[in-house]
Amino acid sequence: QVQLVESGGGSVQTGGSLRLSCEASLRTFNQYAMGWFRQAPGKEREFVAALSWTGGTTHYADSVKGRFTISRDNAKNMVYLQMKNLKPEDTAAYYCAVAKGSYYRGPSAFSFWGQGTQVTVSS
Repeated sequence: QVQLVESGGGSVQTGGSLRLSCEASLRTFNQYAMGWFRQAPGKEREFVAALSWTGGTTHYADSVKGRFTISRDNAKNMVYLQMKNLKPEDTAAYYCAVAKGSYYRGPSAFSFWGQGTQVTVSS
């Protein structure tokens, strides 16, 4: 049973920063790409960022490019999302997910999801 536990969410003002963390109970964590998604109230879940099994290849949604950075520590089974210059439209529940392979293949190619952590950005 794969478990993903997100943390680091909270409430910040516009322009603030947060760092989300996700711990994975996956023995073969270092073989899989990982990703972050978010879902705002009344909206569909959307892709935010992903990175390959080594962390050498990253992908970002256009809406977060230049503001968010995804990274991982395979020794600790952790994946992170550093978020800077936050905007009210970034308000959402953020979820980490395990990809179906070693590289990002698109937003539908993920197999396990965490429970999410809430990020609220006020103006």
